[in-house]
Amino acid sequence: MAKLGKKYKEKISGVDLAKTYQLTEGLDLALKCTYANFDESVDIAIRLGVDPRHADQNVRSSVVLPNGTGKTERVLVFAKGDKVQEALDAGADYAGGDEFVEKIQGGWLEFEKTIATPDMMATVGKIGRVLGPRGLMPNAKLGTVTFEVANVVQQIKAGKVDFKVDKAGVVHALVGKASFGPDKLRENILTFMDKIMQVKPSSSKGVYLKGISISSTMGPGVKLDPLEMSTLAKQAA
Repeated sequence: MAKLGKKYKEKISGVDLAKTYQLTEGLDLALKCTYANFDESVDIAIRLGVDPRHADQNVRSSVVLPNGTGKTERVLVFAKGDKVQEALDAGADYAGGDEFVEKIQGGWLEFEKTIATPDMMATVGKIGRVLGPRGLMPNAKLGTVTFEVANVVQQIKAGKVDFKVDKAGVVHALVGKASFGPDKLRENILTFMDKIMQVKPSSSKGVYLKGISISSTMGPGVKLDPLEMSTLAKQAA
């Protein structure tokens, strides 16, 4: 078992890992646990009362955070004709067709997000085995298969976050950087929570929000009160 460092022990000393906190106090504690010499990310983990084995409970969507994520995403758009220039004008890092398929087949993967126009999906399908396992395949449910490429590029650059429940029924997402401060992080978190509530499957019975925690890159998970989070998200909507 790895030994805990002195700095880590000092920072987490004020956190009761078994306690459930209100958002304001919990967020404050999570930020106090940052100690790295870089701007730590702040993540949220939500355990949902769903069974991902059932297709109608496989929670998956996206949301644009009002204050962005603090992370610059390199965007590749698969398109042709006028849509190539439209994507580049909107801020895409790369845009094109077969030439990028060939580059990816050769091992190039210098991007974090992809978008494709519907007429390019047959071409993109050639590299599905490369993009799919890495979560890089354009997906209509996430709005990344569209002719509205400029709009989606701008959303991604502005802080669009894609999320999907994992096999354990947990959703993980980046909600900002420690340098954002509590107010901007709170706004991002509640926007994310509102989206989680919106996509609740109608077939999900019982308690939907079973557990929520936030953490910085180097810090511990700080548990939040699901009932309060649900109420605050509705108020912020």
